[in-house]
Amino acid sequence: MTRSCDVRSQPVLLGLLTGMVVLTSLAAWAARVDGVPLVVDLALGAVAVSVLPLLRSRPLLGGLLLGVLVALSPAATPAATAGTYVVARRERLGVAIPVALASIVGHALQALWRSVGLPLGWWLLCDVAVHAALLGWGAYGRTRDALVDEWRARARTAERDQARKVEEARSAERTRIAREMHDTLAHRLTLLATTAGALEYRTDLSPEQVSAAAGVVRASAGEALEELRTVIGVLRDGPDELRPTPGLADLRALVEQERSAGATVRLDAAELDLPTPLGLAVYRICQEGLTNARRHAPGAAVGVRVSIDDGLRVRVVNGAGGRGLGPGTGTGLIGLAERIELLGGALRTDAGPDGFVLDAWLPWTP
Repeated sequence: MTRSCDVRSQPVLLGLLTGMVVLTSLAAWAARVDGVPLVVDLALGAVAVSVLPLLRSRPLLGGLLLGVLVALSPAATPAATAGTYVVARRERLGVAIPVALASIVGHALQALWRSVGLPLGWWLLCDVAVHAALLGWGAYGRTRDALVDEWRARARTAERDQARKVEEARSAERTRIAREMHDTLAHRLTLLATTAGALEYRTDLSPEQVSAAAGVVRASAGEALEELRTVIGVLRDGPDELRPTPGLADLRALVEQERSAGATVRLDAAELDLPTPLGLAVYRICQEGLTNARRHAPGAAVGVRVSIDDGLRVRVVNGAGGRGLGPGTGTGLIGLAERIELLGGALRTDAGPDGFVLDAWLPWTP
């Protein structure tokens, strides 16, 4: 709030005050009533103007000095009245009022021994009225500046909050898209890699087995493309109609697909009418478990069980298998845990020499 009331930064105001000092001194000298030399008034007026910068750091001391100077010469009046406004604009009223009182008393003393051109009563009334107006004007400007600064600070805070919310939304959307891409594509591509590996190394396969494996590759590739189109559709402003969300009813098709690729999978799933988000979570849990079993323990038997256990329990258990496709990135389990936590559930994994257990619990009341 010092930008509009810093006297040192406003040479125009200083020049105006200096001109008023000269005119006031000339008027007092022209009256030839007090017998005070013109040079004295000019000197006192110049000293009063030089005191104004002191109001920035020591407003009470500066106001007292201006009050003394204005008691000695009318040439200090412009600086004293300007000082009252400056302090009222910069400081609280507890500081501005004593500065105004010092100027009022100084003008009252000036009227006792210098010619002021008005009766003493009228002079004192005008003196108090002018300083009260300067106090009110300065306090109004100070309050207005404070409100403007507060509004600007709030606007900057709102802009930062909005930018943070946008970034959080983008991060959440990127995470969601990454999770969906992993859940949908990783299963298909792992199945493709496993089946293609079998075709490459199993030279003892019969033509019928080769044909069946090639059919699995073709079907998995087609489904991977469809799922890729689904994910890309999410990124568009106006996505095409997406395929139905998979759920508990689609588990048998998922298991049959694994069996057609040569895996041994046992499914034990209760017939339940689940909400769409819960059904999708169950499907993704089983899909991730089957993908991990195929990737890290090919050839191992896998058990998939969906049951009611103080909620909804989903378990995917596989034994030790052959040599897998190498270590994964772990992003699948991280995304799966995030999906389950969003639904209020919990995920537990247990890896050992005898196999791997994927155990998820989801809150649900039949």
